Amino acid sequence: MDPNCDEFQQYEKPIEGYMASVTDSSMEDTDFSETIKFITQILMEENVDQRPFYDPLSLQITEKSFHDALSPNGTTSTSCNSNSNSSIDDSHESKPFSPDTPVSDLVNHGFQFNSCASSSVSDGPINFDSSITNMLAENIFSNADSVSQFNRGFEEANKFLPPQPQLLTGLESSNFNMMKSRKNHGREEEEGSSNKQSAISVVDEDELSEMFDKALLNVEREFLQNEQPPSSNEGKVRPKKRDSKNKTIDLRNLLLMCSQAMYANDNRNANDLLKQIRQHSSPFGEASQRVAHYFANGLEARLVCDRACAQTFYSSPSTKRITAAEFLKAYQVHFTSPPFKKFAYLFGNEMIMKVAAKAETLHIIDFGILYGFQWPMLIKFLSNREGGPPKLRITGIEFPLPGFRPKERIEETGRRLANYCKRFNVLFEYNALASRKWETIRVEDLKIKSNEVVAVNCVGRFKNLLDESIEINSPRNVVLHLIRKINPDIFTLSTINGSYNSPFFATRFREALFNFSAIYDMLDAVIPKGSEWRRMLEREIMGREVMNVVACEGLERVERPETYKQWQVRNTRAGFKQLPLDSQLMEKFRTKLRQWYHRDFVFDEDSNWMLQGWKGRILYASTCLVPA
Repeated sequence: MDPNCDEFQQYEKPIEGYMASVTDSSMEDTDFSETIKFITQILMEENVDQRPFYDPLSLQITEKSFHDALSPNGTTSTSCNSNSNSSIDDSHESKPFSPDTPVSDLVNHGFQFNSCASSSVSDGPINFDSSITNMLAENIFSNADSVSQFNRGFEEANKFLPPQPQLLTGLESSNFNMMKSRKNHGREEEEGSSNKQSAISVVDEDELSEMFDKALLNVEREFLQNEQPPSSNEGKVRPKKRDSKNKTIDLRNLLLMCSQAMYANDNRNANDLLKQIRQHSSPFGEASQRVAHYFANGLEARLVCDRACAQTFYSSPSTKRITAAEFLKAYQVHFTSPPFKKFAYLFGNEMIMKVAAKAETLHIIDFGILYGFQWPMLIKFLSNREGGPPKLRITGIEFPLPGFRPKERIEETGRRLANYCKRFNVLFEYNALASRKWETIRVEDLKIKSNEVVAVNCVGRFKNLLDESIEINSPRNVVLHLIRKINPDIFTLSTINGSYNSPFFATRFREALFNFSAIYDMLDAVIPKGSEWRRMLEREIMGREVMNVVACEGLERVERPETYKQWQVRNTRAGFKQLPLDSQLMEKFRTKLRQWYHRDFVFDEDSNWMLQGWKGRILYASTCLVPA
């Protein structure tokens, strides 16, 4: 579609309601306008509003859960007592959830976990939407015992619900007291003799089923009421609240205390602290309240059902309620508001342009290409090159999609880029490479030719590779050695600068809290409070990352960022040396930052790394390397 036509221009306008109080620099800076146009064109494609957005990392983990369930050597629930009995309530229709949903509500809506969840699924998460999982549950657990286990799970989940409002208003008090009395009587008998059954089993199953159905309906009703955003007439919410005794509530300190209690296995104290955090946090409040809300979700997942529940919440298809169009719109807001992605893309493109100044063929190997947002900008640059553009070859590496077409999304990216090259008269060739484990890629898979300039690129995706704490032969080092074997003319690397990859939970929690607090504070300053796209970013992208960092361990924890100094050591050991930063390009970035962005954004240099951050905290780092 012609970018100058009226229909295109109307889609290129800022998203309604978003730019009410923010200057859209992308509309005034041609360096970044091609990426905005590229996203807009994808949004105009047929059926994009109906396509689900697949998180490649979640799909990778979900695939592992199927493998573990089917593997004869997998650690499934056979390691638990088959009579300990956990069940999945198939009577409830599958409903989508998001990281805004407290884990206790997931439990009350039919997600049930037994006491040995952490050991029985230690090698992978349970996919609760899987027919295989449902079949296994039906074969392993008896119907009679499942009623008893359902009651225990319901009672346990209620410990983590706030005391107000009353969630069981639909139950007649007399029936509820009768049920409670019989439960307590059952516990006394169970303590007195291990051969006696719980008294709850003498209650008629139909009666219990009806009572629990009423309870769950009221839980859902209360949950939906509480999730409504506050009205504009309620005024601004303060980041620090005062309780009835006029004491200031420090949410950050409460979160740190809760994580320390959990680290020390003091679950009672952790539960009490979590209740306080829940009372004063909200996904609609100030930055500190929103951070506390999503971190509380992670803590609750870790406390209630351990990593099996948490990883299911992170990766289960029942939580995928956003479409590809919604993700693209949210990404467009994220791209235009802070400078992080823009500067990382422009930095890599400018350095690649330098080495390809006289190249006849430029071959870019992009680790984590996804939609290919970086390359429309480069294609335009190449079309204006003195002497004409070179032939452009791109190898797009990404995680596979589920089903019979694992390369579908990567190939779609290639078709879109081919159309862009056609518009700018750039010869184009594309190679789609879908690999679940990037460390297994071979040099010959990349189809490198002898007469081309090779550039390897990665923006923020190496953080998801496993490290030495999981595998002795670290996939991070294996991929870096693969790139060294490629012997590229340039290797452009941008990474998330985070120090929350510690195997020790308390340390990891503290660093993640500081990092995400800076990000949420930044979003508060640059995106209007009422923006639905900001909330989608915080819920569907950052909320999931927080859940994964806080609640998951081992192979299930895929969010593993390191600092740029740690990557510098890895790069050196792999046989790379850094190129000095281009002083003119750095000055160009500083000028753009002063002209178009908030004064609290940070731009700095250190050891040939370009650093970006917010209020003194470095969040992104970029560098260029060549074989030593």
